[in-house]
Amino acid sequence: MPEAPASQWRAGWWSGARACPSPNFGQRPAGVPITLALLHSISLPPGEYGGPHIDRLFTNTLDWDEHPYFQGIRGLEVSSHFVISRLGIVTQYVSCDDRAWHAGRSTWEGRDNCNDWSIGIELEGLEGEVFEPAQYVALDELLLALAASYPIESLAGHEHVAPGRKLDPGPGFNWNKVGALIKAQGWRWPAGVLDAD
Repeated sequence: MPEAPASQWRAGWWSGARACPSPNFGQRPAGVPITLALLHSISLPPGEYGGPHIDRLFTNTLDWDEHPYFQGIRGLEVSSHFVISRLGIVTQYVSCDDRAWHAGRSTWEGRDNCNDWSIGIELEGLEGEVFEPAQYVALDELLLALAASYPIESLAGHEHVAPGRKLDPGPGFNWNKVGALIKAQGWRWPAGVLDAD
């Protein structure tokens, strides 16, 4: 499996993504390596795709009065490093060298506060619904680029680091579509998500 060249990165920004900088980030703790890629799913409003609302949420420009659902998230300040649209378009909101606000209370392999040492990747979709082939293609490319520049050791879902609190990316995400990449990179993954793991 080919590796993406490190030259695709500049100060934590990936050249393969559309940039839409978010103000919602902080510094990572000094000396903490980035070892986890963390998958999520998102759609705004839930089940609606292709609109500007994710960009606006992550840049604090969402009109809370535009849709009834937005009233329940009014004032929320969140971000992720990346979002992969249904068409496979990758948008980056936060430098991977910085701490995005995507995981909340979370634990992976006995370590808390996954935001400190993870890269958040949102797939445009709804928990329980399937994702598009173009999203898996884009995810593979992004994960290879991350592997070339960051010491990633694991790939997990939000549901695995915040069980009972979060359900994404959910049963519609086909882990086997990224299984060969995970194994080729020598990464760890949540138990039971890959065939014959």
